[in-house]
Amino acid sequence: MFEIVSIVFGAIIGSFLNVCICRLPNDESIVSPGSHCPQCKNPIRGYDNIPLVSYIFLGGKCRYCRRPISMQYPLVEGVTALASFFLFVKFGPSLQYLFLFAFLCSLIVITVIDLYHQIIPDVISLPGIAVGLLGALVLPQRSFLQALLGMLLGGGSLFVVATVYQWVLKREGMGGGDVKLLAMIGAFLGWKAVILTIVLSSFIGSVVGILLMVAKGKDFKYAIPFGPFLSLAAAIALFYGEPMIRWYVTLGR
Repeated sequence: MFEIVSIVFGAIIGSFLNVCICRLPNDESIVSPGSHCPQCKNPIRGYDNIPLVSYIFLGGKCRYCRRPISMQYPLVEGVTALASFFLFVKFGPSLQYLFLFAFLCSLIVITVIDLYHQIIPDVISLPGIAVGLLGALVLPQRSFLQALLGMLLGGGSLFVVATVYQWVLKREGMGGGDVKLLAMIGAFLGWKAVILTIVLSSFIGSVVGILLMVAKGKDFKYAIPFGPFLSLAAAIALFYGEPMIRWYVTLGR
């Protein structure tokens, strides 16, 4: 039952994340007005706002204007539900679960906003750094020193890379949002996870970037948001970071 509750809870939070994704880039309130169709502006009734279920029963269309509802909505709700479930399986009903679920929720919002707008809102990453450090102070499973080093290593390393890139090539290659995002990841997961996140995100980003450039016929100046790759790599580091690091250390012996 608890696992089922964690899935339902995640889907409900995912519905709220969709509101954040749609409104934060436009500096709109995430509280009011209530949920409404982005096209015809009609308010969405409670029975049409049940995560995942309403999308299926409505056939993926608004009840009033019958225009298609973006697949973003069920995808975000589904991914958030799965994130909640897997965290619950790993950590059980604990503050650790809530702490890391908040972290994954912030990564989901950042990923979608960065894909749509190529920005990472400071309103998520900067408070996220503070929450990560605070959690390291409060939760016995976390280490404040590791969180602090993670924040400094994450933000500092990308800041140096971005500065050198701009100095050498005379153009911006990485935005300040990525720097703050990796600092937030470090505050939540610690300095070891930052190193793993950098390696994984660079590898995944390179593969995807090359494939996109070939498919679209672009050169290396083609801009690709890096936030989604950092977020995906951080999620991998959260669930599999320790065994991956142990495997790498064993491999080097």
